[in-house]
Amino acid sequence: MDLTNKETVFTTKVKAGKRRTYFFDVRKTKGNDFYITLTESTRRFDGNGYERHKLFLYKEDFNRFIEGLEETIKHVKTELMPDYDYEEFDKRYEDDNDEGSNTNPSSASDKKMDDDQMSW
Repeated sequence: MDLTNKETVFTTKVKAGKRRTYFFDVRKTKGNDFYITLTESTRRFDGNGYERHKLFLYKEDFNRFIEGLEETIKHVKTELMPDYDYEEFDKRYEDDNDEGSNTNPSSASDKKMDDDQMSW
């Protein structure tokens, strides 16, 4: 896959606390193919910039990635921490995201997913 001249065609930003933000970017290659980059951006404690970690996800891995992520989250929620209130911070995050984080507003969804119906 030719990753030169990559064009971002869609971005979703997820604020996760005061120092951490996740970016989900759909990128288009020169050959009209698409892939996703997942970026964790964390503000450095000393205030001098950000640390970024990137994961590249290719279309042939989408289904297995989602399956693995859903299985892992379900295990934590049902086996390891079943009594934790996973909606505890939803209101705060919704307030943080009201500024409009999608570059493609028609794709934004306000639907909540329950544990058994996570989807991307």
